Amino acid sequence: MGWEKTVERWRLFEEYGFDSIWDCDHWVQPSRPTGPYFEAWTLLAALAARTERIRVGVLVSSNTFRHPAWLAKQAATVDHISHGRLELGFGAGWYVPEHEMLGIDFPEPRELVDRFEEAVEVIDRLLRQDVTSFEGKHYQLREAAFRPGPVQKPRPPLTLGAHGPRMLGIVARKADAWNSFGKPEEIRARNAVLDEHCGRIGRDPAEILRSLYYWIARADQDPWSSLEAFRDLVGRYREVGIEEFIVDQPREDQGAVVERVATELPALRALTS
Repeated sequence: MGWEKTVERWRLFEEYGFDSIWDCDHWVQPSRPTGPYFEAWTLLAALAARTERIRVGVLVSSNTFRHPAWLAKQAATVDHISHGRLELGFGAGWYVPEHEMLGIDFPEPRELVDRFEEAVEVIDRLLRQDVTSFEGKHYQLREAAFRPGPVQKPRPPLTLGAHGPRMLGIVARKADAWNSFGKPEEIRARNAVLDEHCGRIGRDPAEILRSLYYWIARADQDPWSSLEAFRDLVGRYREVGIEEFIVDQPREDQGAVVERVATELPALRALTS
């Protein structure tokens, strides 16, 4: 999808009253292997300037693509451009083929999560402080100045993408929202693990918003096929604890269903409250 069509669609979703809209951080990925893709944060900054109310984010920014301090600076910049509408989505990185095609190192799982854990700490500190020092195995900051800080205080909401037990432990300690994808029974099990992690550190699990990415290309149902299908999606995943639904955008020929879903947004929100 080109730039003009992307702007048109984002403005339409904002006009319809949806709460947030997100782009992706990929060069290639399985459901759209030939693209096209714009760079995620450049695109987000431009779209933030062309929208007014809807919250904006990258679902999720890959730690393997950027130094976390650079990502924090990008996030603060977009928070200013959007007048405080940024949702900061962050993940460890996962799609090996795009790393191989670009010659970007993709470490084994333990190191991948080690790097992510440090990166979350770096981003969290930078966005809260004027000056930050950090001494980790993978990242080091030495009296790093960070001005201007973000509009949102103490920092923009942090959504962490996570599926496995160790990643969910990081979510329990640092996230404002947790995002995952999968079948309802998988989400139910991960929700329980996240609750257990929260219990161990004394955090109220209700403080962490439970967010679903509904990946239509890997799903057994397209929620944009009808209003009933969209209601069914919300109902099935609400039963396993999901409160926020981030769904792949509809096809051009599904505009009538999008309009019907938009009229149902107050009722759908009530189901997740």
